[in-house]
Amino acid sequence: MRLTFNGGPREHDPGPDDTAADVIRTVFGATGTKVACGAGVCGACTILVDGEPKVSCLLPAAHLDGTEVTTVEGVGGDHPVQRAFVECDALQCGFCTPGFVTEAVAFHDRWRKDHQGTPSREEVADALTGHLCRCGAYENIIAAVRQACAGVFDDREPVPARVEAPAKVAGTAEYTVDVTLPGMLHGAIVRSRLPHARVTVKSPEMSAAGRPVAGFVRLLQGDVVRYTGQPIAAVAAETPALARELAERVTVDYEALPSVVDPEEARRDGAPVIFADAAAQKAAPSSAEGAGFPGRWRANVRSGYASAWRGRTARRRLDAAEERNAPGYFAATFTTSGQSHTALEPHASVADWRPDGLTLHVSTQALPHVKAAAAKRWNPPKVEVVAQHVGGGFGSKLGLSTDVVAAVELSRQLGRPVRVAMSRAEELTDTGYRPGTRSELRMLGTPTGGLAAISLDVSGHGGVSTGSMVATLGLLMYGRGPRHFRDRDVIGNAPPASPFRGPGGPPFAWAVEQGVDEIAHRLGADPLKLRRTWDGNRRRRALYEIAAELPLWRDRPATPQTGRYRRGVGAAAANWIYTADVDTKIELTVRDGRIIARTATQDIGTGVRTVIRNAVREVFPDADVVVEVGHSDAPHGPVAGGSRSTASVGPAARDAAGKLAAHLGGKPVGEAEGVTVLGERPKDRRGSAIPVSMDHLRVGRGLAGAVHITEVEVDTLLGHTRVTRVWGGIAAGTIYNRAAARNQCEGGIVQGIGYALYEERVTDPRTGVVLSANLEDYRLPGVKDSPEMTIHFHEDGWDHVPGGGVGLGEVCTVSVAASVGNAVFNATGFRPLDLPIRPDRLLEGMPR
Repeated sequence: MRLTFNGGPREHDPGPDDTAADVIRTVFGATGTKVACGAGVCGACTILVDGEPKVSCLLPAAHLDGTEVTTVEGVGGDHPVQRAFVECDALQCGFCTPGFVTEAVAFHDRWRKDHQGTPSREEVADALTGHLCRCGAYENIIAAVRQACAGVFDDREPVPARVEAPAKVAGTAEYTVDVTLPGMLHGAIVRSRLPHARVTVKSPEMSAAGRPVAGFVRLLQGDVVRYTGQPIAAVAAETPALARELAERVTVDYEALPSVVDPEEARRDGAPVIFADAAAQKAAPSSAEGAGFPGRWRANVRSGYASAWRGRTARRRLDAAEERNAPGYFAATFTTSGQSHTALEPHASVADWRPDGLTLHVSTQALPHVKAAAAKRWNPPKVEVVAQHVGGGFGSKLGLSTDVVAAVELSRQLGRPVRVAMSRAEELTDTGYRPGTRSELRMLGTPTGGLAAISLDVSGHGGVSTGSMVATLGLLMYGRGPRHFRDRDVIGNAPPASPFRGPGGPPFAWAVEQGVDEIAHRLGADPLKLRRTWDGNRRRRALYEIAAELPLWRDRPATPQTGRYRRGVGAAAANWIYTADVDTKIELTVRDGRIIARTATQDIGTGVRTVIRNAVREVFPDADVVVEVGHSDAPHGPVAGGSRSTASVGPAARDAAGKLAAHLGGKPVGEAEGVTVLGERPKDRRGSAIPVSMDHLRVGRGLAGAVHITEVEVDTLLGHTRVTRVWGGIAAGTIYNRAAARNQCEGGIVQGIGYALYEERVTDPRTGVVLSANLEDYRLPGVKDSPEMTIHFHEDGWDHVPGGGVGLGEVCTVSVAASVGNAVFNATGFRPLDLPIRPDRLLEGMPR
């Protein structure tokens, strides 16, 4: 095979099964081309073949013979599209960015050849259909392409919206899946084919090609598997293909045990018991973020945290209201499906075990946790963790995942580096998901007196995991009226769930915020005014007032409407706890006239590098600031979870900059060569009303708030719902990086729309096989599903917090799905109780 590759001649003799992506990445070394889905669905692997965009993960390598191939590296880094992406902040984690850039370059060049002016939003979206951004940065992507096509970036250098943007748009940012070490082997995981069984496992001695097996390790603790896809063992070989072949040849003998997958079946008397004794129950995985609450087991039902404030009064009022059919009383059962994290960079690790210690390259959002956990588990002389760039996480990459354990165990056994990377099917099967829920809600409200009583009983459906904490969030919303909440887990033979952006928040809002909306409808009250009456949080009250004056809200239609296409507008509110890593430190060193900022955290697309740089530049506005994150040998930094990153690194960076300025005493930075200072995150000025600390994490006083106003168009003939506009009000105090914060909030809206309308994790109730284990069957929102979005930041009310601001990555998505549900009701008169709002459900439930 001969071709022109990025402007130069190349030759290669590909194998019959080699894809273009395989050759480009492993032979030609152009790792800017990413493989995420392997099925031509996500667009991350897009290349140009004779100027035309092609998905390289499906393209046989032999078809490149005689062609001219251009990857994102070959575009050069200075194309107007790339300049626009850099300045318009058209990215977050960046894993999908090379594919978007390559497709957009082709569209731009065609457009500029045949047109003048700016393409419409719809034209750009049509061109980029087939590309997925799990972070949801679609609004800025569309804006960047439109500006590039209009010639805005023809003759001007961009001002990067974030530090790492130039590397991401040029394809030079290195992710864990791009790391290749000398002598590296590849690992594959052997997984259970039954939902419940006692197993024995034996390693093959030879591969089918007659080669000896390089390595084999057992991963299963004990001899019982409890879900289809559970890791049993891992093997290593010279190539990924050979490793997969060896995994198929591992002998696993199964003694099938009774199983139950469906949670409704699992809770019935006589169902097979999955965790039969106290030891097994204690070892069950957790879907909670942080420490969960203790619980009591009865067969497959684990009763977790029950909380009440005047609970008997709440139940008495609710019973009486039901009996007399009070106008402010509402009761319903809401359900949600599991939502898969679906980070486009899969879970991946490269472990290098040597006599002097362990080096781990890992796609993680918890670099300090991984280092501590690895040191505790394996006790090597030294642990070094590296995560230069991370292609998304959303809560799924918070610990020692299976890929890490397998890579380390194999490397320790073999004395060579080993890479283990999940396939997309593995990613969608066994890396966690937001648990499904069943929520029994009862509410009683009055137009003026507030929330008179509320009861919420939630069953979490997280497979073999425990830790549902949905109902517990009711303690934090709508004042101190009588209330009773209960969380329980219903265990089934399905893969374990794990924390997902705003754990428990979206299913809580799905039930409660629709309850508020329904009560307002029954009382004839304005839903925003009713919330303002009930809600004592002054930050959210400010958002209600602003939202109430929006034309989008004032001009909402009456319910119900007629006609095929119906417009609806809905509102929903949310809060989230304020957390911070109180031990965060930022080291500043003056080197070669530059300020080097270091901390042991990672950037998963939230813009941590830029927050640190901007904080330092508040004191040294003209300094060349280089930010180094993603390496565990730096001073302690925060985990990217719980909306804590910005609230931790921002104040610490400001403290470090202040200390450096004090040391310089007015002298230029260039006269302080070699000087090092260590900044720390200051304490809250008025302390913490919730003095809870664990593993560096502090829960602080106050709740971030959000209000979402969402407009939908419902096609009542086909049952299709389209979100057209969203206003998001966010009360999180001072914004450190406005562009990245807006980008985060828009991404949260897109993920909330996916939760509301498309995303549905489906498991076969008999075999336990996850049926939605690819990106064709697990539908993510795409660029054409992205509405027009307006974000408003309310920055008051956080004077007691260092820096004056808290995290917003979770609160910005919690109430989105509920606002979609309320908008659907406004349009059709149908109150959706089950997520996602599928067309069949809408058509069946809509009033005739």
